[in-house]
Amino acid sequence: MRSWDIFCNVVDNYGDIGVSWRLARQLAAAHGLRVRLWVDDLASLAKLCPDVVDGRDQQHARGVDVRWWREPFPAVEPADVVVEAFACNPPANYVAAMAARQPKPAWINLEYLSAEDWVRGCHGLPSPHPSLPLVKHFYFPGFVTGTGGLLAERDLVQARDRFQASAQERARFWEELGVPAPGAGELQVSLFCYPHAGIAGLLQAWAGGGSPVRCMVPEGTATAALAEFFGGASLAPGAVLRKESLEIRVFPFLEQDRYDRLLWACDLNLVRGEDSFVRAQWAARPLLWHVYSQQERAHWPKLQAFLGLYCQGMRPELAAPVTAMWQAWNQGEAAGVESAWAGFWAHGPELQAHARRWAEGLAAPGNLANGLAQFCENLLK
Repeated sequence: MRSWDIFCNVVDNYGDIGVSWRLARQLAAAHGLRVRLWVDDLASLAKLCPDVVDGRDQQHARGVDVRWWREPFPAVEPADVVVEAFACNPPANYVAAMAARQPKPAWINLEYLSAEDWVRGCHGLPSPHPSLPLVKHFYFPGFVTGTGGLLAERDLVQARDRFQASAQERARFWEELGVPAPGAGELQVSLFCYPHAGIAGLLQAWAGGGSPVRCMVPEGTATAALAEFFGGASLAPGAVLRKESLEIRVFPFLEQDRYDRLLWACDLNLVRGEDSFVRAQWAARPLLWHVYSQQERAHWPKLQAFLGLYCQGMRPELAAPVTAMWQAWNQGEAAGVESAWAGFWAHGPELQAHARRWAEGLAAPGNLANGLAQFCENLLK
């Protein structure tokens, strides 16, 4: 049985660890691999998996050996495969042990997800270490053939379709969440984004739109904008905030499997970063992505590249308001967001049909966990 070490340095609260945890679980469950996940922020992982206890050096959860990555790093035998999530650089003494190991491990830099054209040309490329007898390979998730594809559990699509087709499953989910079932004609939205001024414009558009909107917000999200919009109201889990046509419900952070069901249950999902972005696409529901902002607008080409793919095949009359809404949301100006909303959601049924078609094509480039396992097996031969 092959052993794997996955290193994750938590930078974006939940995006980095969300991807790493999902990958570790899939490799252990679907491939029977011995997986150690080294993470420097156990508190963030505990939000996604309540079985994990913060502050514990070693523990076992969901088939994965979870280790607290801290200094000084212990002297451990490197695994057959070493994955550094998002160029996080394993500890120097661990890398030295990799160089001394025979045979050498397969070393992977699991890169950030991007729809940009250059990704296909860099996927799988080797990068020799400048001073040690080691070679690192770049592995890029992606949306098109020639990339590493996306993470998805073996039964994900079947579970999603069963849930969305079952009124009983949906009702049970809302009951478990402590939330009444949606009312007739009520738009169900999930909101998970980075802080920015555009949130106020969206809240105003929903409140003044005349049609009921119920927005589900995980604790700690958009707190400044919500507090200002609702006059300093409590934002603790369980809080219910109302203004005109808008109702906000704040809920405790959900573990990954339950968050998937929230995405499946809502009519529109606003997501951020990478992990929730991918899961919203698998949900086969309309979405808005808040891309992680970088200096000198380095994030903007990523947004444009994805929009270029996502809008392929759309009628121009639909592609224009979709592009306008996504760009306004990421520019983060309240007036622009409020103005773009009506034109965007006027196409709700067509957006839903497109989201379903898009989700059906996500498997085309292959499953990331399966492809990565095979790629590494080939390196080790």
